[in-house]
Amino acid sequence: MLDYIVVGLGLAGISFCETLEKKGKTFKVITDESQKASQVAGGLYNPVILKRFTMAWKAKQQLELAKPFYQHLEDKLGIKLDSELPVLRKFASVEEQNAWFVAADRPELDYFLSTKILPNNNDEIDASHGFGKVKYTGRIDTGNMVRCYRKYLKEKDRLHAETFDFKSFTNENEHVSYKSLTAKNIVFACGYGLKRDPYFGYLPMNGTKGELLIIHAPDYREKNVIKSSVFTIPMEGDRYLVGATYKWKDKTNVPTAESRLELVKKLKTFLKCNFEIIDHIAGIRPTVVDRRPLVGRHPKHKNIYVLNGFGSRGVLIAPYASGQLYDYIENNIALHPEMDIARFTKKYYQN
Repeated sequence: MLDYIVVGLGLAGISFCETLEKKGKTFKVITDESQKASQVAGGLYNPVILKRFTMAWKAKQQLELAKPFYQHLEDKLGIKLDSELPVLRKFASVEEQNAWFVAADRPELDYFLSTKILPNNNDEIDASHGFGKVKYTGRIDTGNMVRCYRKYLKEKDRLHAETFDFKSFTNENEHVSYKSLTAKNIVFACGYGLKRDPYFGYLPMNGTKGELLIIHAPDYREKNVIKSSVFTIPMEGDRYLVGATYKWKDKTNVPTAESRLELVKKLKTFLKCNFEIIDHIAGIRPTVVDRRPLVGRHPKHKNIYVLNGFGSRGVLIAPYASGQLYDYIENNIALHPEMDIARFTKKYYQN
């Protein structure tokens, strides 16, 4: 009998698998490629919400866990994942500069926000009011991580590449079964696929479509992440990620002409040089009404768990939430109440 079956292999699934492997637990993963959010994510780890100059939820604690987590994955898979890149927030006015200084005086933000306004030294950017620098930021290559981790699991005979069939799943008092697999517990980490889950579909996941462009801009020559109305993230070969959109109605992974035009229009508000669009990608972020993860045990079935709802900050949240869930299952340590699905169970689940 296995210790765990894990359903899904995005940021949530990978981080939980890593937690299980470090603890010496046995597991198998069931996954298809229906959910694209982790593959197409910008991958930024940035503890500061730059629209409001506030800290993201538990971001400093999450960053302290995330950095060694991705370093370990790099060493294990033999690939480069973490590119440490400063994030430069473009100021639109003197008022925004002043708001930045006010924010930088707050105890939770002074570690991350530089109090020096950086002048614009790139002739291809329109930024007369300069930039504010966020420290200890960067980008995880989530697409490469997912691809290489799938290969790793396949080589270890831990991967079942298929769509999870709930008709083939049974839950007993002391274990769960899926086709030929039997395990003590099952964890559903399937992103927006949660909406089709008969066990956790009651949870209030909205899902937000995000679209990104990849552009080729040899004259840009920018080594930092620039955040304005959209962000640009440097990649290899004079390529840059540009994004992202937030759409609440469209729940497909298909890129749209409307979002392409929106991204180009916003990009041209500050980027002066010519560029070529070489790719356009989309995915559904697993966003939740209260902007907190969905983690915990099913209210009726003790062997069935969920790890989901990381929204647009999955790179930071995933290692933290995975550790929380593992300790909850194995060590009976309470989940942080803001992520525990118990906050929704009484309202949405009918006993």
